[in-house]
Amino acid sequence: MKEKRITCRSARNFCLVKILENLGHFPTRKTEKEAWFLSPFRSETQASFKISLALNRWYDHGLGKGGNSIDLLVILLNLSVKEVLGYLNDELSFSFHQPPQQFEKIEGTKIIETKPIIHPAMISYLKARKIPLNIGQQYLKEVTFNQRGKTLFALGLENHLGGWELRNKIQKTSSSPKSYTWLKRSKTKLILTEGMFDLLSLATMNPILVYESDIVVLNSIAFIPEIKGLLSDYNDILLFLDNDEAGNAATETLLQQYNIAIDCRDEYKSYKDLNEKLIGWN
Repeated sequence: MKEKRITCRSARNFCLVKILENLGHFPTRKTEKEAWFLSPFRSETQASFKISLALNRWYDHGLGKGGNSIDLLVILLNLSVKEVLGYLNDELSFSFHQPPQQFEKIEGTKIIETKPIIHPAMISYLKARKIPLNIGQQYLKEVTFNQRGKTLFALGLENHLGGWELRNKIQKTSSSPKSYTWLKRSKTKLILTEGMFDLLSLATMNPILVYESDIVVLNSIAFIPEIKGLLSDYNDILLFLDNDEAGNAATETLLQQYNIAIDCRDEYKSYKDLNEKLIGWN
């Protein structure tokens, strides 16, 4: 029997909360009528992304935009509508429907295996982000994981609690416990970045600086309060946060609290982040 394909009409009714949870984004607050998330489109410390549970529609107050599940995935995954339908149909569609009772207790992401990066798709993804394979191999692993009954793989950066940040061409997710990554090398200088590709981009553009520094990859701006106990151990704190509203606010807060902190974003002031500069640079 021919497999039934997902239509735009049915895709618009897929549960937005489940879509975001499947991609590694979880509500910071939830009521009977709405769920609030840290925006999946940028880093921020206060949730500005709302989902109406009654309407199953989203609105990002920082972006000033909203819509249905297709609109969300077109922006979030940078796909066409046709590609979104294929993504929902081939990969994860069954878990996006409004869930029946028996699916409510499905567990999240489970790591199956970690190994050096060897899969052509992962190497191609690094290449698309302008990251040399040897840099990727130094900091990341190729991670096979199970998510809602599907076996998937991605590039992974391990955090200090043993959880993983997972990225591939179409998906941004993570495994529990979610936290920051601390690469401690007993240096007196600390580099602070938001995400794994910021670290990889800096290691590509300025390998000596990265080699001579300890590194914290936040994995989310929300973890800034948790790293403050680490910062007093350093003589210099180099801030490489995003050029957006959340990055501006976090940078300003850290500059006010630590006179040893240095805002390094002039190096990529015309770009959103380090990886965007690296891609535009090459």
